[in-house]
Amino acid sequence: MKHWINATIAMAAAGLMAGCAAPTQTAVPTIPTTPTMSGSVEVVWLGQAGFKITSPGGKVIVTDPWLRTNPSAPLPYKELDGFGKIDVLLVSHGHFDHIADAPALSQRYNVPLRAPGDLSQALTTLGVLPPAMLPRMNKGGTVQPAPGIKVTAVRAEHSSVYVWRNPGSGKDETHPGGEPVGWIIELENGFRIYHAGDTAAFGDMRLINERYKPDLALVPIGGNFTMDPVDAAWAVKDMIRPKAVIPIHYGTNPLALGTAAQFQEAMGQSDIRVIVAKPGQPLTF
Repeated sequence: MKHWINATIAMAAAGLMAGCAAPTQTAVPTIPTTPTMSGSVEVVWLGQAGFKITSPGGKVIVTDPWLRTNPSAPLPYKELDGFGKIDVLLVSHGHFDHIADAPALSQRYNVPLRAPGDLSQALTTLGVLPPAMLPRMNKGGTVQPAPGIKVTAVRAEHSSVYVWRNPGSGKDETHPGGEPVGWIIELENGFRIYHAGDTAAFGDMRLINERYKPDLALVPIGGNFTMDPVDAAWAVKDMIRPKAVIPIHYGTNPLALGTAAQFQEAMGQSDIRVIVAKPGQPLTF
């Protein structure tokens, strides 16, 4: 079933060209909703691959939270107290810039941390969190972590380890982090978000389009560790085919040189809406 985006998105007009200007309120033409759509979805980029998503039913979903040491994380969330509540906590893989603050958020908001099953097992074995807070799942699995919310783990083409500071020795240890995943997040009104996690382009992105038909895709563009802007644009236009896309995972690592402007240029005249988010800025769909 097709879902249409009905949005007035607060963003910088100049930022759509350069991805760096101060925000202004710019009205975006709306598309009529279908009878199955109601309510709105709020999406806030937290920098890198982190997002706060508020569903039409008021559920708060947080992804890949690297906040306290992330230079692009918005200030209200850096001390972890800015969420109010968290109903669903998702981590795509074990690298620090995706999982760094997830255990602390799990404890602070009493919410289970959902991650690739083998990463959850490693966190359980190491005593990072108690087993009850680390429910396991794997690619292809669908869970309902909160009423009206469905989350499916899908493939990502990347790697995953978890670096743990051993309290006995005071030294860092590297532990297997399972296989990385992306997420299909389906909200109460049927709106579907594809969070690609860290990934290269891969052919089965076509299956993600065919099976889930995402309304919004969140895709990495930094390069070096993930897709660069050209590969990401190719994946979005030719395989994922969402109605809108937000580029993510750029601007925080000197080795990941991709920019939003490069991604926009590579997207060209596509009918897919490109939204250049600013960390902390609410976007409404």
